[in-house]
Amino acid sequence: MTGLVLAAGASVRLGEAKQLLPYRGRTLLDATLELARSCGFDQLLVTLGGAATRIRARVDLTGVQVVENAGFSTGCGSSISTAVQAVDPRADGLVLLLGDQPGVRAADVRRVASTATPLAVCRYSDGLGHPFRFGREIFPELRDLHGDKAVWKLLHSGRYPVTEVPAEGPVPIDVDTRADYERLLAGEAR
Repeated sequence: MTGLVLAAGASVRLGEAKQLLPYRGRTLLDATLELARSCGFDQLLVTLGGAATRIRARVDLTGVQVVENAGFSTGCGSSISTAVQAVDPRADGLVLLLGDQPGVRAADVRRVASTATPLAVCRYSDGLGHPFRFGREIFPELRDLHGDKAVWKLLHSGRYPVTEVPAEGPVPIDVDTRADYERLLAGEAR
């Protein structure tokens, strides 16, 4: 199983590289990569784009294969379509994590990764949320993704069976704005 952490965005709504925001003595992206490393993936990828040079200088990328996404400004769909080209050909699936969502639990990631349907997603108390799992049979569609909500459109397309994996609590905070970051720092990881 391959893990993919999306961290290529330009953080337009926040106004600074959210991947590098301080979080519990390290950067926000360091915290998410630490979570991803603890999940036991056979391969771990991270997409970089807007702040790639600064991220490489400040984030511990040990054990992570970096995939540069030159088209990062067109949305996360471009990061997924770029990264899927780097997935190990032996991998049976891909688990998608957001680089700005450190409150996801490793146990939930492992449960999503172990599903057998082509698509899986966490079902939190207040709705669906990351991580997602995509089986190898969906990779051709992942190569053609465009825009920011492309994975959600694929999930809701009805073309593939979807497993909703129960996850405790609300959807973890995904840092897009200063208010999101402040909530995260205040201890509202979820």
